[in-house]
Amino acid sequence: MAPHAAQILLTSAGRNWTGLDADFLHIPRGLSHVPGGKLHTLGMHFGPPVKADCSIGGRRMRRVQKPGDIDIVPAGMDGSWEDDADCRILRLSLHPSLLDQVAGELGRDAGKIELMPRFQVRDARLEGIGLAIKADLEADTPSDPLFIDLLANALAVRLIETASGDFRARDDRSEPKLSARQLRILTDFIEANLDQRLRLADLAMVAGVSVTRLKTLFRNSTGAPVHQYVIRRRVEYARALMVTTTMPASEIAVAAGFAHQSHMTLTMRRLLGQTPGEIARQTNEFRPNLQKSA
Repeated sequence: MAPHAAQILLTSAGRNWTGLDADFLHIPRGLSHVPGGKLHTLGMHFGPPVKADCSIGGRRMRRVQKPGDIDIVPAGMDGSWEDDADCRILRLSLHPSLLDQVAGELGRDAGKIELMPRFQVRDARLEGIGLAIKADLEADTPSDPLFIDLLANALAVRLIETASGDFRARDDRSEPKLSARQLRILTDFIEANLDQRLRLADLAMVAGVSVTRLKTLFRNSTGAPVHQYVIRRRVEYARALMVTTTMPASEIAVAAGFAHQSHMTLTMRRLLGQTPGEIARQTNEFRPNLQKSA
């Protein structure tokens, strides 16, 4: 039976992601074949269950594939799936260089980490990462690159853990924090570069820690993941400009690091419960009263 071609419904192509690629695919009923490539891939099932006959690297399994089931295909291994109905798959492709980098940051010997083909993995952390990536592909405005860097890093960490047989959730509460000096230098850098497209590697370099350590140390130090902190600071900076200047909203969006004015509006509505227009009206109502009192 000849393999059927998958239809790409959503893709990360053109978004300049680093170390990670993602595609949301419609897979027609029948045989699908994925030749071995240079990247490690994960396939996460969406939609109704289907009966599947799967083969990866010579290993075979017949099963009912359910939503959330994940197949792991190491780089260089062929894979084939024969489904009895159409299905949808989120395919995540991780660059081995990122896996090696994260392994080194975790103090692991990358040469001794061997990913094995696995069928029907059920793992809450992998599933959560996959759902976050799919949500970003569906969004009208892509997330800040910093958020994607964090997801790619988290995916690499979890794959290393599964390769080592460690499926336990980590307790990060016992981890140390950034020093007061590190935190001050890092937050000052963020403030000075809110208008730039910040990357996780740049922030880690400023703090003098590894990328993998930064996300835990920063959360323990501030109570918030680094990407949420940056988004909150962008919103607060944009609001301050609206209240204290007469800059057009389009210029404020650029100055605060948003992709465009609509991106700023959506983010402010979500975090503050107000749009830029509502903030501007409140400010205009307040200014005459301020001038009278003066």
